[in-house]
Amino acid sequence: MKKITITIDVEEDCPPMLISTRGIEEGLPKLLDLFKKERIKATFFVTGMMAEQFPDLIYRILEEGHELGCHGYTHARFDRMDKEEARIALNQAVKVLRRFEKKLISFRAPNLQFPEKYLTLLEEEGFRYDSSLAAYKPPFPRSRVEAKIIRIPATITSSFLRLPPSLFLPLLKHVKAPLIFVHPWEFVDMSKLPIRLDCKFNTGKEALQNLKTLIHSFKAENYRFLTMEERACLENYELRS
Repeated sequence: MKKITITIDVEEDCPPMLISTRGIEEGLPKLLDLFKKERIKATFFVTGMMAEQFPDLIYRILEEGHELGCHGYTHARFDRMDKEEARIALNQAVKVLRRFEKKLISFRAPNLQFPEKYLTLLEEEGFRYDSSLAAYKPPFPRSRVEAKIIRIPATITSSFLRLPPSLFLPLLKHVKAPLIFVHPWEFVDMSKLPIRLDCKFNTGKEALQNLKTLIHSFKAENYRFLTMEERACLENYELRS
């Protein structure tokens, strides 16, 4: 089976440089509209703080059949916390997000940074799947099981998807079962803001068009669009078989 997973990290606009939420207010509805039109499902990794501020959008995510995952409570990095701080932050996020979805089993840490020694904390909170690894960074991790958690790395950084499709599509199609991630703020025009170039180039309409092109291209080759949970169930079978 050819498969691809689209994930969305629902957070403030380009943290820590901005604390605005235009991405959630303007960009997230555009993503949901696109996925509904294309009839595909995705996994939304949401911070607890954003879930508290925008409950109607979280309910919409679930009502339209997408998976709700955890992205911490704030966008604070777990690799800069001690273990007790990390435990408290996880528990705080879980309490908020399980008000919306009791079956909360997928996790991604902010900045894709989560110490391996903290994986037991994910177990304690009932998570099964983690996508806090980056396959595009050394040591170029692959999917594997650690501490009873199935870890599935993100294939490429989200800003790469804002380059011309002629550059990113051939690369993704050479990867077995790509897992991509984007942020709602990338679908709002950030070009005039005082932030890093990689956070503002080709944002807004260009980014949305690129995502449409990606979806149409993979559909044309009969890929299945799977949520993190659906994909992880397959990974679980493959890893343990």
